Amino acid sequence: MSDDTTPAARELPAMPRPRVSEKPAHSVPGVLALLLGLAGLLVGAGSAIGGAGLASGGSGGVGAVLIVLGVLLVIGSVFAMAGLNMVAPGEARVVQLFGRYTGTVREDGLRWVNPLTTRKKVSTRVRNHETAVLKVNDAYGNPVELAAVVVWQVEDTAQAVFEVDDFLEFVSTQTEAAVRHIAIEYPYDAHDEHDLSLRGNAEEITEKLAAELTARVRAAGVRIIESRFTHLAYAPEIAAAMLQRQQAGAVVAARRTIVEGACGMVEDAVARIAAQDFVELDEERKATMVGNLLVVLCGDRSPQPVLNTGSLYQ
Repeated sequence: MSDDTTPAARELPAMPRPRVSEKPAHSVPGVLALLLGLAGLLVGAGSAIGGAGLASGGSGGVGAVLIVLGVLLVIGSVFAMAGLNMVAPGEARVVQLFGRYTGTVREDGLRWVNPLTTRKKVSTRVRNHETAVLKVNDAYGNPVELAAVVVWQVEDTAQAVFEVDDFLEFVSTQTEAAVRHIAIEYPYDAHDEHDLSLRGNAEEITEKLAAELTARVRAAGVRIIESRFTHLAYAPEIAAAMLQRQQAGAVVAARRTIVEGACGMVEDAVARIAAQDFVELDEERKATMVGNLLVVLCGDRSPQPVLNTGSLYQ
C-alpha cells in the first residue's frame, strides 16, 4: 500500500456550511452606565421621599406625582443596570435579542448592552482534550490501542453556540471519530519502508490528523491548534507476538550489518597482505584465512583459538 493511493488522496469529511458568523455587538463602557444607573437610583429615591413629605404636609397632588416619578425612575435605573456584564479576558458574550443573534462582546471589563437581550458566556481560552485509549484495527487488521490529545480554541463564538447543540461534546466526539479513522487508514508498522505507518511516521500522521480534525470541527467555529498521539501500542492479545517479530527483524538487520562490515574487513585484510607481499598465500590458504576471519568477526561469542602444530595441509 503506497502513500499515493491511501489517506493522502482521500477526501476530508464534508460538513454543512455555517449559517451565521460572529460579528461585534453594540456595547458601551459599563462604568458610565453604572454611574448613570446609580445616579438614577439616588434621584428616584430622593424624589419618592420628597414626594412623601409633601403629601404628608398637605400638597398631596405634587407629592403623589413626585412619588410616582421617583418609583418609575428607580425601576428604570434597576432595569437599565440589568444590561451590565463583566467580561473577563479569554471570555466572550454572545448576545441575542428575542432569539435573533445581534453580535458578540469580546472587550474585557465592564460592558453594557441592551437589557432586553440575553447573553451567553463562551470561553475563548485555549483548551486541551485528551481521548480515552481507543482500541481499533489498523490497515492490516491488527488490533492496536491509541489515544490522542488535541489543543483547540473557539474562534467563532456564533457558530459554536448556534451551529451545534453542544460544542464541547461535538469536539470530543469528532476527535474520537478522527482518531479512529486515521488508525484504520494506516498500519502500525508498514511492511514496505516507503509506506506510512503509525509508529514510523508520527509527524506525517499527526499532520493528517490535524487536517481531518480541522475539517470536522470547522462548522462549530473551532480552530485546531495542535494534535498529538499520546499512546500507541499493539493490543495486549497480540503484543507478545508482535514483539517477537520486531525482535527478529532487529536481529536480522543487525546480522546483515555485521556481515557487510566483516566482508569489508576481510577484503581489506586480503588486499593489504597481497599488496605488502610479506606472506605468500595460495587459493586454499586464502580461503582458510577468509573463513577464519569471518567466523571471528561474525560470531556472537568469543572464538576459542586452536593451535596448529603441524602444517596447513595436515
